[in-house]
Amino acid sequence: MRASSGIRTLGLDTMVRLQRGRRAPGAPLRLPVPDGMTAPLGCDAVAVPARLGPLVLPRLPRVGCVYADEAHWWWIVPSDSDYALEWPAPARYAAGAVLPDAPGLPRLIHRPDGTVPYTPPIPLYLALCRLTDTTPTWSRPVSA
Repeated sequence: MRASSGIRTLGLDTMVRLQRGRRAPGAPLRLPVPDGMTAPLGCDAVAVPARLGPLVLPRLPRVGCVYADEAHWWWIVPSDSDYALEWPAPARYAAGAVLPDAPGLPRLIHRPDGTVPYTPPIPLYLALCRLTDTTPTWSRPVSA
């Protein structure tokens, strides 16, 4: 549609779509759940350095959505998968699958068959513990 001045006007749908596509500088990003998938348990994410990603993948019996960029690989896990767990360094746990310091959204490198995006958190936790030579939380001695 063109106004009488020859300037093209934008419809409300176009303006809303453009606004949603904008991101304020420094605003955190959230990993998206792919179309056609649902997240009935909510979504958190576990990030590991990119050098560890290919080592973790074959150690998992089932893999959900995995995102990657040059620096990190992210696994989507159910919300509160950090409950009573200390994820081993250099892994980072991101509640709400929010990536506060990411320059842009990473690309989806693995999408599972089915409708849920989750990687089971306990096998992921154990694989990361093994790769980082960290004793799982529940195996550590208790101090009084």
